[in-house]
Amino acid sequence: ASTALLGDAHATRGHGLAVEDRQGDATGVRAVAVAARDLPAGARVEPGDLDRVGLPPDAVPDGVVEDPTGVVLAAPLRRGEPVTDVRVVGPGLAAGATGRVAVPVRLSDADQAGLLAAGDRIDVLATDPAAGTTAVVAVGVTVLAVPPAGVDGGAAGPSGLLGGRLVVLGVAAADVQQVTSAGALSFVTFAWAGG
Repeated sequence: ASTALLGDAHATRGHGLAVEDRQGDATGVRAVAVAARDLPAGARVEPGDLDRVGLPPDAVPDGVVEDPTGVVLAAPLRRGEPVTDVRVVGPGLAAGATGRVAVPVRLSDADQAGLLAAGDRIDVLATDPAAGTTAVVAVGVTVLAVPPAGVDGGAAGPSGLLGGRLVVLGVAAADVQQVTSAGALSFVTFAWAGG
């Protein structure tokens, strides 16, 4: 490990090294996990992808992930950037989106899911394969993350057809039940939201 100066505090770095004191030492420095190199969205974070850097408490970002080993990144990280809850696939993606909940939703067509990017606004559609009818189940939903194909294991969709692909959506709390029910019973697709 080497020691570098970070402002007035000493920063300790070590690939994948555990740091005993996560709350701060006698000098007030707190160990924080940062990217050891540029990491792409969709990467599963491994121990060698991380450094531990000592930061003064007022420089530690909100939502820092204490041990990000094994998480999947929802957005790219630059070398030296702390790993925070809004950068990983999970409930923290909805931080700052009042009244929204981060919900994983399996779109029935993996190729269609590949057209999406974080930040897109979509309407979620559900097609009943037996009746052949389609209904809008959520309007103006924000795409929070599109994990790479294969991260979810490629499970089958309704009736074992079309494996589909998971995306993470910021859904209004009032729409969560309808969206999740559609995912279990229907073929779920989307249309880009207007306006």
